[in-house]
Amino acid sequence: MHARGADATPAVDTPTLAGTVRTVMLRELRAARRMVEAYPDDAGPWTERPGLPNVGGTLVLHIAGNLQYFFGTVLGGTSYRRDRDAEFARRGVPRAELLAELDAAIAVVDRVLATLTPAVLDADYPVPILGRVVHTRDYLVHLAMHLAYHLGQLDYHRRAVTGDKRGVDALPLDELPAPETPAR
Repeated sequence: MHARGADATPAVDTPTLAGTVRTVMLRELRAARRMVEAYPDDAGPWTERPGLPNVGGTLVLHIAGNLQYFFGTVLGGTSYRRDRDAEFARRGVPRAELLAELDAAIAVVDRVLATLTPAVLDADYPVPILGRVVHTRDYLVHLAMHLAYHLGQLDYHRRAVTGDKRGVDALPLDELPAPETPAR
């Protein structure tokens, strides 16, 4: 990265890290919704398959709980109380409830990331992570990668359970913002 002079003006409006993470995470959460909707019934997300460590329903509860806590409670000041053990222990949650959990995660990610300032991004994340202090910007990238990891697991589970090899257009590139061209 090159240092810029105090009077330098960017040629284009560069998106912030929070804006980029917001775009990608919302895209992936919408993909998770499509995956849940692609199961043929409420039992599908809970169907176990050999070699797959988590069922789809567990992955959805974990994704939603993780984001509602780390974005909502910690960064956004919501009253959400996370029960991580329940994310992995609950079974048989209907698809409508799984979708509602994803919708809650979408809403909090959208709201919080739309309001983060550069000062917040440059500060330490408000709570230690596994006993470590990390910068907020670094933890946002970690949370986005964590979501991507579990999104892939969810997609494989759905395909294994349904036998449908087709994707659900999980990562459409057209949802990424196009670069703005400088005015001439």
